[in-house]
Amino acid sequence: MKIRNAVLLSHQGAGKTSLTESMLFASGAIQRQGSVDEGTTTSDYDPLEVERRMGVNLSLLRFEWQGTTLNLIDTPGYADFLGEVRSGLRVTEGAVVVVCAASGVEVGTEQMWDDVEKAGLPRLVVVNKMDRDNADFFSVLGQIQAKLSPRCLPVQLPIGSQSDFQGIIDLVTMKAYLGAASQEGEIPADLREQAEASREKLVEAAVEADDELINKYLEGESLSNEEVLVALKKSTVAGKLVPVFAGAALKSIGARQILDGICQCLPSPEEAGPVTAKKAGTGEQEEIKPDSASPFGAIVFKTMADPYVGKLSYFRVYSGTISANSQVWNSGKNAVERIGQLLTALGKNQQQVPQVAAGDIGVVARLAVTTTGDTLCARDHAVVFPGIEFPRANFSMAIQPQTKTDLDKMSTVLPRICEEDPSLQTRREADTAEFILSGVGDSHLEIIKEKIRRKFGVEVRLDPPGIPYKETITVPTKAEYKHRKQTGGHGQYGHVMLALEPLPRGAGFEFAEKIFGGAIPSNYIPSVEKGVNEARHEGVLAGYPVVDVKVILYDGSAHAVDSSDIAFKIAAGQALKKGLSEGQPVLLEPAMTLTITVPEMYTGDIISDLNTKRGRVLGMNPSGGINIIQAQAPYAELVRYAIDLRSMTQARGDFAMEFDHYEEVPPHLSQKIIAEKKKAGKGD
Repeated sequence: MKIRNAVLLSHQGAGKTSLTESMLFASGAIQRQGSVDEGTTTSDYDPLEVERRMGVNLSLLRFEWQGTTLNLIDTPGYADFLGEVRSGLRVTEGAVVVVCAASGVEVGTEQMWDDVEKAGLPRLVVVNKMDRDNADFFSVLGQIQAKLSPRCLPVQLPIGSQSDFQGIIDLVTMKAYLGAASQEGEIPADLREQAEASREKLVEAAVEADDELINKYLEGESLSNEEVLVALKKSTVAGKLVPVFAGAALKSIGARQILDGICQCLPSPEEAGPVTAKKAGTGEQEEIKPDSASPFGAIVFKTMADPYVGKLSYFRVYSGTISANSQVWNSGKNAVERIGQLLTALGKNQQQVPQVAAGDIGVVARLAVTTTGDTLCARDHAVVFPGIEFPRANFSMAIQPQTKTDLDKMSTVLPRICEEDPSLQTRREADTAEFILSGVGDSHLEIIKEKIRRKFGVEVRLDPPGIPYKETITVPTKAEYKHRKQTGGHGQYGHVMLALEPLPRGAGFEFAEKIFGGAIPSNYIPSVEKGVNEARHEGVLAGYPVVDVKVILYDGSAHAVDSSDIAFKIAAGQALKKGLSEGQPVLLEPAMTLTITVPEMYTGDIISDLNTKRGRVLGMNPSGGINIIQAQAPYAELVRYAIDLRSMTQARGDFAMEFDHYEEVPPHLSQKIIAEKKKAGKGD
């Protein structure tokens, strides 16, 4: 099976996209090398990516190299688009981690490395931009070994650096390769000794995975280049060694060797072995071998909403073969999906294919029910593959349509955008009547807003979400209200007496009646309850809903002719307002529980920041250099916590937040909130 599926990862700006461009050019898949600055690259084709000169979507690049089919997945480097990275990691057998020769190992590189470790993928490291000012291969190699893993060893050394970067020395063949044409030559004399020492180290590490070769090596026999390559692959696949390459994407130096490295060091789907799935219905584990003749099984790892073609689903086949114009079974949704044309993709360029077999990656348009993470399979052999774990949507904004037309369109556009990006969530906050859009960070939501405008022509605004405050009383009180109106003919008469009692936090709102001797006829009591329930949605302090109060109707009076349902409803509402005003009302705010996961060195900063946010630490659990901090803080202080935590921890921290309870707002803040609400009310 001559296929390699590899995901390209790096911190923003290390040159992944330029590197894929130089590999595509070297392979002959494209005739002219595009540029990120000019917006002409194959993988960053979305108008948003072109304009911002950064990837925001993963891009599938399928091409041939020396008889092997490569499916490279270029992913965004910016932390807000981690969901795209996780999708790419889920369906590949290997990773290529790109590091800039000038800026070295950055925060994003470390995070990507951790994700590759969790996925257990063999990987290569490419030190790119060797032609840049301040490029220093050996300094960056030191950082890679210190911050990522001591298992990272060079399989190449650079010849020259910065503006003098001319080519690379291959430590397996012990040849020099110069310029974009990769012209073979002898190793420069001044680098010979260093190259021999580095080769020695590499061979020593590589043979450890092969008993036969280790004996040969220890007995002092020299190993052929083929034997070294076999050992190198074994060690890389076993995770005992990470080969480090050097290159300069913009000069096309090193691209061919990196392509060779992907084919020679990373495993094919067959070599990576079977994957585990569950049998649909029973949940029993089953091993799925990458065999084209077996029953069909695939996972959808990316959905793109294309305004012209409709929905595009990117899928990875684990077993069997899928053919154009056929039917498959979606085991998660229990539904048949009709397959029309099958495509392969090189960025935005698609090519029709008759079928896609085990180990390969394809694209299909207009699936009816299938979304990202779903399993497609043969109906008579229904299985479910493990889904994709997306990052938490921790940053929320209220999404406001600009016009009535935008509002009408928004309800259909938001589900489509969330289908395309499962790290997004939308919900309607009943208490504030806002649509809330949650994502990984502020840049994520900004890009989504722009996507909604460009793809669907809907203009929206993002505002900080409103805080769902509530109101309650702190002392028991009684209130009486007589609604009397005399006009020609029938008048209106309703008279109620209410007792109000505070309830414990979280108890809600209760209504009861204790009318003796028919003071109010029983047919009017539902109207009293209705009046109370309607009035409680607008409290007396700042118009927020009233909670944690028990209202008892204990007395009142009626008029034989003038009483009516509406009169009692009005009287009840007014009596409630009066009672609330006299019950020493207070504002309540939502308090959240936080679970913050950070490297230990940031613990002090996190705790002092929580103190400024009226937070309290409930407990800490250090383990292996990481600290898990449990805390509580008011939601009003946490609206931008995703951004605050990122800047405090250089994006190394993560957190989960959930609602815990309502608590009283401190008086000085309460006055401010009430004043702002009244001012906003006048502004309306």
